[in-house]
Amino acid sequence: MDLSNKVAVVTGSARGIGKAIALKLAEVGADVVVNDIPAAAEVLEGTAHEIRALKRKTLAITADVSSSADVNKFIETAAAQMGRIDILVNNAGVTRDQLIMRMTDEEWDTVLNIDLKSAFLCSRAVIRYMMKQRWGRIISIASVVGLGGNAGQANYAAAKAGIIGLTKSIAKEVGSRNITANAIAPGFIETKMTEALDEKQRQILVQRIPLQSIGTPRDVAEAVAFLASEEARYITGQVLGVDGGMGLG
Repeated sequence: MDLSNKVAVVTGSARGIGKAIALKLAEVGADVVVNDIPAAAEVLEGTAHEIRALKRKTLAITADVSSSADVNKFIETAAAQMGRIDILVNNAGVTRDQLIMRMTDEEWDTVLNIDLKSAFLCSRAVIRYMMKQRWGRIISIASVVGLGGNAGQANYAAAKAGIIGLTKSIAKEVGSRNITANAIAPGFIETKMTEALDEKQRQILVQRIPLQSIGTPRDVAEAVAFLASEEARYITGQVLGVDGGMGLG
């Protein structure tokens, strides 16, 4: 996979899966614009520093990707300073888990805005550049939960299912311009959320996964790099599970 001369934008890339994606894209030759919320500015700059160490150009831009005004400014700045935008990875996301009978409007709105609305706003903003170039890759991070649901995660599952529908619609709209749109549905991945699990909880979790292990951010990043590459030119509107087989049921 060779992404030389390509510019990628990765939302929510200060840490975790987003950071792994940004570094992997840089490893295979892309220049990378990293993004996260203003509160994560210092950590985000650390990601940018690691990208520079890989001899790739980078730009760290803080923005609230659930805000239309912020997104438009963020993408305009990225395009102006980097010269083009070829790849968008919609990775930004949060959880606010709660049983639906106790879930507040704020918990619902926060997750839908950050996990789903941001993917719409960022995709809309970059498509104009991709259409002019007649080349583009839009890759959105969904979840196995968006395919099968999960108790206590109605907001998160709805947002991730929405990303899948959004991805398929974009694929149909812009395919004629040589732009692909795909989603990745991770299962349980080693992040700060899984670090909070005790050993018993981890064992119960692992028993639900045919490959008998929890995935890593790098596993997701490798899939993103493939879908961003020319090798995946004939793949669009698809949902790629990176879940160790968990989605098999």
